[in-house]
Amino acid sequence: MIFPALTAFYAGLFGLLFILLSVWVSAGRAQFRAHHGDAGDVRLQRRIRIQANFAEYVPIALILIGLCEAGGSAPSMVRALLIALLVARLVHPFGMVAPEGSLQQYALRAPAMMATWTVIVVASLMALFH
Repeated sequence: MIFPALTAFYAGLFGLLFILLSVWVSAGRAQFRAHHGDAGDVRLQRRIRIQANFAEYVPIALILIGLCEAGGSAPSMVRALLIALLVARLVHPFGMVAPEGSLQQYALRAPAMMATWTVIVVASLMALFH
């Protein structure tokens, strides 16, 4: 087993991105005067869901990819999964805050989620059949 250096580097990037999302949610709570919950504000609800969605999907993806890397998977495949996940997680918030039913929402949100799910499925299969 080797140290998953690629995954560690990207995990650092994802950690910083999570903090940025957290600060954005906190700023929204202050802006919309909602110290607990979302005060019924749709804009704050979206911010909260963007951060929560990140927290729900990124950890399992990183764990799976890191295990594959540590188990000796091809560095090019590991890098491809990490880059796809990073792009998906950077694009997803823009789709979430886009106007409901807009082209931007459909062009960004759904593909970002499909990419995230694909990364998790591929990494899961790699872990299972390594």
